[in-house]
Amino acid sequence: MVYLAIAFYPLLFPTMPLPSTSRSSNSKDKEIAEFLQQLGQGRGVSPNTVRNYRQALLEFKATVPDKSWWTLTASDFKSYLYRLAREQKLGPASIRLRFAALRTFYKQAVREGKMKSNPVVDLPLPKMPRRLPVFLNQEQVLTLLDAPRQLWAKDEKRQAAGGKKKNRRHAQPWQMLRDIAWLELFYSAGLRLSELVTLQRRNLDLSQGTVRVLGKGRKERLCPLGNPAVRALEVYLDACPFEGEALFVSSHGSQLNGRTVQLALKRYLAAAGLDSRLTPHKLRHTFATHLLDHGADLRSVQELLGHSQLTTTQIYTSVSVERLKRVYDKAHPRA
Repeated sequence: MVYLAIAFYPLLFPTMPLPSTSRSSNSKDKEIAEFLQQLGQGRGVSPNTVRNYRQALLEFKATVPDKSWWTLTASDFKSYLYRLAREQKLGPASIRLRFAALRTFYKQAVREGKMKSNPVVDLPLPKMPRRLPVFLNQEQVLTLLDAPRQLWAKDEKRQAAGGKKKNRRHAQPWQMLRDIAWLELFYSAGLRLSELVTLQRRNLDLSQGTVRVLGKGRKERLCPLGNPAVRALEVYLDACPFEGEALFVSSHGSQLNGRTVQLALKRYLAAAGLDSRLTPHKLRHTFATHLLDHGADLRSVQELLGHSQLTTTQIYTSVSVERLKRVYDKAHPRA
């Protein structure tokens, strides 16, 4: 299960360069290479998880270069944990990611009989701070959804006045319609970025107003779509000049990548007068929060989001409760 997009990699590994996507980095350590191959093929994890785990394992092994993976003990990992804590360069999420990679690596080793026990279990890892999800209100969402159309209109007006197009990525009207469609889909179905960019046309059933999503761990879920999202997708597909399997495509007809979506979202957030640092995942937070605000039950929201644990979904109830408290404090005469 993955929440880590490559765009956030520098935050998780701030002292290290971006890892190579080739297999050359694995060739230095046979055990890591074999583990990552099994991880990618057997457990249905995303390429980002494989990439992050590779870097975490290589980073740890560099601290004990003369020791075999199979002779390391719990004290070695305690020393590593304490060293990371003393350096104070990494936050709790970054430290926990490193030990998640190590724990999974040794879990596989125990399963294969290479180790009798997992030396990484029961370590006192730093707790994650409790943060409420950031989300947009309904008025902000409407402004954001209209941003591609507004930017296109400004660009056309500028060009008519003899100026150059400022937003070169929207040189063709169908690309503007594409971006409207994925914005609507983000908000209508609460998708993760990785889920959105890997959607295939066959996943859509616009007559029924649904989209079939392949989520974390290769788990499928069926998400209903609102009428605005259905209409936006219909208009985009009618205008798209390319035929193929991918739902959202680039100007060359290839599958749209996540980084392109992230950069476009920043541009639309700025055009809407919103914080351009907000990520695609904040639209997922917005989706969940608005559902709960309008009376959806927690279990249904869990299924729509594709959460395996209800406790993951419960954080959104805190957002709704906090909002209700603010309304109460402001409106009740004896608050």
